[in-house]
Amino acid sequence: QVQLVESGGGLVQAGDSLRLSCAASGRTNSNYAMGWFRQAPGKEREFVSGIRWSSGSTRYADSVKDRFTISRDNAKNTVYLQMNSLKPEDTAVYYCAQSRKIGVITPNRYDYNYWGQGTQVTVSS
Repeated sequence: QVQLVESGGGLVQAGDSLRLSCAASGRTNSNYAMGWFRQAPGKEREFVSGIRWSSGSTRYADSVKDRFTISRDNAKNTVYLQMNSLKPEDTAVYYCAQSRKIGVITPNRYDYNYWGQGTQVTVSS
């Protein structure tokens, strides 16, 4: 089993920044990627960004490219999502997840089998 705990969400104004953290414990595996997803009310859960533990390679959704940065600290088993220039449309519950696909970062939520409880991000205009 893998346990994932997100933190760092909150209420901010448009243009502000937030950094989310996802602490992983249990049977983590560096062969898999970690992903950040978000879900706004009434919408599907969508891919935001992903990173591979081993290589540090990353992937971003077009909607957040150039504003969000994903990173990881292997020693702390923690993944971060730095979110800059936040917009009201970024408002959602943000989840981190561990992929079950080796060696790739996929945007498909069904390729992820461990999920955190989520952290709320609210951006006011």
